[in-house]
Amino acid sequence: MTDAARPLSIDFVSDVVCPWCVVGLGGLEAALATLQAEGITAEITFRPFELNPGMAPEGENIGEHIARKYGSTPEQSAANRAMITERAAEAWPGFEMRMGPDSRIWNTFDAHRLLHWALETAGRDGQRALKEALFRTHFTDNRALAAAEVLADAAAAAGLDRAGALAVLADGRYVREVRAEEDLWRARGINAVPAVVVEGKYLISGGQPAAVFEQALRKVAAEG
Repeated sequence: MTDAARPLSIDFVSDVVCPWCVVGLGGLEAALATLQAEGITAEITFRPFELNPGMAPEGENIGEHIARKYGSTPEQSAANRAMITERAAEAWPGFEMRMGPDSRIWNTFDAHRLLHWALETAGRDGQRALKEALFRTHFTDNRALAAAEVLADAAAAAGLDRAGALAVLADGRYVREVRAEEDLWRARGINAVPAVVVEGKYLISGGQPAAVFEQALRKVAAEG
Protein backbone atom coordinates (compact mmCIF):
# COMPACT_ATOMS: atom_id res chain seq x y z
CA MET A 1 0.00 0.00 0.00
CA THR A 2 1.39 3.42 -0.93
CA ASP A 3 1.20 6.72 0.91
CA ALA A 4 -1.43 7.84 -1.61
CA ALA A 5 -3.77 4.94 -0.82
CA ARG A 6 -7.27 5.81 0.35
CA PRO A 7 -7.69 5.72 4.13
CA LEU A 8 -9.59 2.75 5.48
CA SER A 9 -13.12 3.55 6.63
CA ILE A 10 -13.69 2.46 10.23
CA ASP A 11 -16.95 2.62 12.15
CA PHE A 12 -16.26 2.33 15.88
CA VAL A 13 -19.55 1.25 17.45
CA SER A 14 -19.36 1.84 21.19
CA ASP A 15 -20.74 3.39 24.36
CA VAL A 16 -19.04 5.98 26.55
CA VAL A 17 -19.64 3.95 29.74
CA CYS A 18 -18.08 0.82 28.24
CA PRO A 19 -14.60 0.23 29.73
CA TRP A 20 -13.67 -2.25 27.00
CA CYS A 21 -14.37 0.50 24.47
CA VAL A 22 -11.58 2.53 26.09
CA VAL A 23 -9.29 -0.47 25.77
CA GLY A 24 -10.36 -1.08 22.19
CA LEU A 25 -9.89 2.52 21.08
CA GLY A 26 -6.46 2.63 22.67
CA GLY A 27 -5.46 -0.57 20.88
CA LEU A 28 -6.86 0.58 17.54
CA GLU A 29 -5.11 3.93 17.63
CA ALA A 30 -1.82 2.36 18.71
CA ALA A 31 -2.10 -0.03 15.77
CA LEU A 32 -2.78 2.80 13.35
CA ALA A 33 0.21 4.75 14.68
CA THR A 34 2.41 1.76 13.82
CA LEU A 35 0.78 1.10 10.46
CA GLN A 36 1.18 4.68 9.30
CA ALA A 37 4.80 3.92 8.42
CA GLU A 38 3.45 1.29 6.01
CA GLY A 39 1.10 3.77 4.37
CA ILE A 40 -1.99 2.36 6.07
CA THR A 41 -4.24 5.07 7.51
CA ALA A 42 -7.88 5.23 8.55
CA GLU A 43 -10.79 7.55 9.13
CA ILE A 44 -12.65 6.61 12.32
CA THR A 45 -16.29 7.53 12.84
CA PHE A 46 -17.89 6.84 16.22
CA ARG A 47 -21.31 5.21 16.08
CA PRO A 48 -23.85 4.97 18.93
CA PHE A 49 -24.63 1.96 21.06
CA GLU A 50 -26.36 2.08 24.46
CA LEU A 51 -25.41 -0.57 26.98
CA ASN A 52 -28.26 0.51 29.25
CA PRO A 53 -31.00 2.18 27.20
CA GLY A 54 -33.53 1.76 29.99
CA MET A 55 -31.33 3.28 32.70
CA ALA A 56 -33.12 5.81 34.93
CA PRO A 57 -31.88 9.43 34.94
CA GLU A 58 -30.34 9.02 38.39
CA GLY A 59 -28.17 6.13 37.17
CA GLU A 60 -27.25 3.11 39.24
CA ASN A 61 -24.42 2.11 41.55
CA ILE A 62 -21.93 0.18 39.45
CA GLY A 63 -21.59 -2.71 41.89
CA GLU A 64 -25.35 -3.12 42.16
CA HIS A 65 -25.67 -2.83 38.39
CA ILE A 66 -23.07 -5.52 37.70
CA ALA A 67 -24.58 -7.80 40.34
CA ARG A 68 -28.07 -7.41 38.86
CA LYS A 69 -26.97 -7.75 35.23
CA TYR A 70 -24.30 -10.45 35.50
CA GLY A 71 -24.70 -11.96 38.96
CA SER A 72 -21.21 -10.85 40.04
CA THR A 73 -20.25 -10.66 43.70
CA PRO A 74 -18.65 -7.47 45.07
CA GLU A 75 -15.30 -9.27 45.12
CA GLN A 76 -15.68 -10.33 41.49
CA SER A 77 -16.67 -6.80 40.49
CA ALA A 78 -13.64 -5.33 42.26
CA ALA A 79 -11.29 -7.82 40.59
CA ASN A 80 -12.84 -7.11 37.20
CA ARG A 81 -12.44 -3.34 37.68
CA ALA A 82 -8.79 -3.81 38.62
CA MET A 83 -8.15 -5.95 35.55
CA ILE A 84 -9.84 -3.50 33.18
CA THR A 85 -8.00 -0.57 34.76
CA GLU A 86 -4.70 -2.34 34.08
CA ARG A 87 -5.69 -3.17 30.51
CA ALA A 88 -6.76 0.42 29.84
CA ALA A 89 -3.46 1.79 31.16
CA GLU A 90 -1.56 -0.57 28.86
CA ALA A 91 -3.69 0.15 25.79
CA TRP A 92 -3.97 3.90 26.32
CA PRO A 93 -0.96 5.34 28.19
CA GLY A 94 -2.00 8.30 30.29
CA PHE A 95 -5.66 7.30 30.56
CA GLU A 96 -6.74 6.83 34.17
CA MET A 97 -9.68 4.73 35.26
CA ARG A 98 -10.73 5.63 38.79
CA MET A 99 -13.85 3.54 39.07
CA GLY A 100 -14.65 2.24 42.54
CA PRO A 101 -17.49 0.54 44.44
CA ASP A 102 -19.35 3.87 44.79
CA SER A 103 -19.14 4.82 41.11
CA ARG A 104 -22.31 5.01 39.05
CA ILE A 105 -23.32 4.03 35.55
CA TRP A 106 -25.59 6.21 33.43
CA ASN A 107 -27.93 6.37 30.49
CA THR A 108 -25.85 7.71 27.58
CA PHE A 109 -28.38 8.70 24.93
CA ASP A 110 -27.70 12.42 25.36
CA ALA A 111 -23.96 11.79 25.13
CA HIS A 112 -24.54 10.07 21.79
CA ARG A 113 -26.60 13.04 20.60
CA LEU A 114 -23.63 15.27 21.37
CA LEU A 115 -21.26 12.95 19.52
CA HIS A 116 -23.54 13.16 16.48
CA TRP A 117 -23.52 16.96 16.78
CA ALA A 118 -19.72 17.00 17.08
CA LEU A 119 -19.32 14.95 13.90
CA GLU A 120 -21.74 17.18 12.01
CA THR A 121 -20.25 20.48 13.16
CA ALA A 122 -16.57 19.72 13.87
CA GLY A 123 -15.85 16.63 11.77
CA ARG A 124 -14.10 13.44 12.84
CA ASP A 125 -11.40 15.29 14.79
CA GLY A 126 -14.02 17.09 16.87
CA GLN A 127 -15.95 13.89 17.42
CA ARG A 128 -12.77 12.07 18.49
CA ALA A 129 -11.94 14.83 20.96
CA LEU A 130 -15.43 14.68 22.46
CA LYS A 131 -15.31 10.88 22.68
CA GLU A 132 -12.15 11.09 24.76
CA ALA A 133 -13.56 13.88 26.91
CA LEU A 134 -16.66 11.79 27.64
CA PHE A 135 -14.55 8.74 28.49
CA ARG A 136 -12.52 10.84 30.93
CA THR A 137 -15.61 12.48 32.39
CA HIS A 138 -17.04 9.09 33.25
CA PHE A 139 -14.08 6.86 34.03
CA THR A 140 -11.57 9.37 35.41
CA ASP A 141 -13.71 12.11 36.95
CA ASN A 142 -16.74 9.99 37.89
CA ARG A 143 -19.18 12.74 36.89
CA ALA A 144 -22.84 12.24 36.04
CA LEU A 145 -23.14 11.70 32.29
CA ALA A 146 -26.91 12.19 32.50
CA ALA A 147 -26.47 15.87 33.50
CA ALA A 148 -26.55 18.48 30.74
CA GLU A 149 -24.00 20.70 32.50
CA VAL A 150 -21.56 17.80 32.79
CA LEU A 151 -21.95 16.92 29.12
CA ALA A 152 -21.47 20.56 28.16
CA ASP A 153 -18.27 20.65 30.23
CA ALA A 154 -17.02 17.64 28.28
CA ALA A 155 -17.79 19.43 25.02
CA ALA A 156 -15.83 22.46 26.21
CA ALA A 157 -12.91 20.23 27.25
CA ALA A 158 -12.93 18.86 23.70
CA GLY A 159 -12.61 22.37 22.29
CA LEU A 160 -16.26 22.53 21.19
CA ASP A 161 -18.80 25.25 21.86
CA ARG A 162 -20.26 24.76 25.33
CA ALA A 163 -23.32 26.91 24.67
CA GLY A 164 -23.92 25.03 21.44
CA ALA A 165 -23.77 21.73 23.31
CA LEU A 166 -26.31 22.95 25.86
CA ALA A 167 -28.60 24.06 23.04
CA VAL A 168 -28.44 20.62 21.42
CA LEU A 169 -29.29 18.95 24.71
CA ALA A 170 -32.14 21.35 25.50
CA ASP A 171 -33.95 21.25 22.18
CA GLY A 172 -33.89 17.50 21.55
CA ARG A 173 -31.78 17.72 18.42
CA TYR A 174 -30.58 14.49 16.76
CA VAL A 175 -32.94 12.19 18.66
CA ARG A 176 -34.26 10.58 15.50
CA GLU A 177 -30.84 10.43 13.88
CA VAL A 178 -29.24 8.65 16.84
CA ARG A 179 -32.16 6.23 17.21
CA ALA A 180 -31.92 5.43 13.51
CA GLU A 181 -28.18 4.75 13.79
CA GLU A 182 -28.67 2.53 16.83
CA ASP A 183 -31.35 0.57 14.96
CA LEU A 184 -29.10 0.27 11.91
CA TRP A 185 -26.18 -1.27 13.80
CA ARG A 186 -28.44 -3.64 15.71
CA ALA A 187 -29.97 -4.70 12.40
CA ARG A 188 -26.45 -5.43 11.17
CA GLY A 189 -25.95 -7.83 14.06
CA ILE A 190 -24.04 -5.63 16.50
CA ASN A 191 -25.16 -6.58 20.01
CA ALA A 192 -21.95 -6.04 21.99
CA VAL A 193 -19.29 -3.36 21.97
CA PRO A 194 -16.76 -2.27 21.02
CA ALA A 195 -17.47 -3.40 17.47
CA VAL A 196 -14.92 -2.12 14.96
CA VAL A 197 -16.31 -2.35 11.43
CA VAL A 198 -13.73 -1.82 8.68
CA GLU A 199 -14.82 -0.89 5.16
CA GLY A 200 -18.40 -1.67 6.11
CA LYS A 201 -17.85 -5.44 6.09
CA TYR A 202 -14.95 -6.61 8.28
CA LEU A 203 -15.74 -6.90 12.00
CA ILE A 204 -13.17 -6.81 14.81
CA SER A 205 -14.94 -7.45 18.11
CA GLY A 206 -13.96 -6.53 21.65
CA GLY A 207 -11.23 -4.58 23.39
CA GLN A 208 -8.41 -6.11 21.38
CA PRO A 209 -4.70 -5.31 21.84
CA ALA A 210 -2.85 -3.32 19.19
CA ALA A 211 -1.26 -6.43 17.65
CA VAL A 212 -4.66 -7.89 16.80
CA PHE A 213 -5.77 -4.67 15.13
CA GLU A 214 -2.49 -4.42 13.22
CA GLN A 215 -2.86 -7.91 11.80
CA ALA A 216 -6.49 -7.41 10.82
CA LEU A 217 -5.96 -3.99 9.25
CA ARG A 218 -2.95 -5.18 7.24
CA LYS A 219 -5.08 -7.97 5.85
CA VAL A 220 -7.92 -5.60 4.91
CA ALA A 221 -5.51 -3.11 3.34
CA ALA A 222 -3.86 -5.86 1.30
CA GLU A 223 -7.22 -7.07 0.02
CA GLY A 224 -8.31 -3.53 -0.81
